[in-house]
Amino acid sequence: MFRRTAPRVLIAVALSVSLAACGSDDDATLAAEISSDLSEKPEVPASDGAAPEELVIEDVVVGDGDEAEEGTTASVQYVGAFYETGEEFDSSWNGGEPGSPLPVPVGQGLVIPGFDQGIEGMQVGGRRVVTIPSDLGYGDQDRGPIPGGSTLVFVIDLVEVG
Repeated sequence: MFRRTAPRVLIAVALSVSLAACGSDDDATLAAEISSDLSEKPEVPASDGAAPEELVIEDVVVGDGDEAEEGTTASVQYVGAFYETGEEFDSSWNGGEPGSPLPVPVGQGLVIPGFDQGIEGMQVGGRRVVTIPSDLGYGDQDRGPIPGGSTLVFVIDLVEVG
């Protein structure tokens, strides 16, 4: 019995090791590198991968409270950074502690489209990473510290829904 089982185990181990070796850094997600501690200001890592051409939404922490839906107002804490460098350009966490959450009327177009779409469906108590291509951000226009054509990353904590 041992003779039949041992080769099967060895084949399974060898297959697992070879499949794991096929993985690449491109498979890594930003969410895996973001702290899940909602009491701490998150830091956005630099990315050496190609910037996505579509909106990417990744949950770091899935909340269990009320859901942000079109027509509601979501109060959020956020950090905004550049995809390539991780350099922060805006944050509601000024001073190292949570500042005043930003009220966002969901689906009303009062923030850039990617930010609005990234909030929808979140639940209170959640933390989400939203990577926004320039066409869902500021497009080719320069906006303050944000150069036109920038891919942006926001880490968003949903504090309250009203």
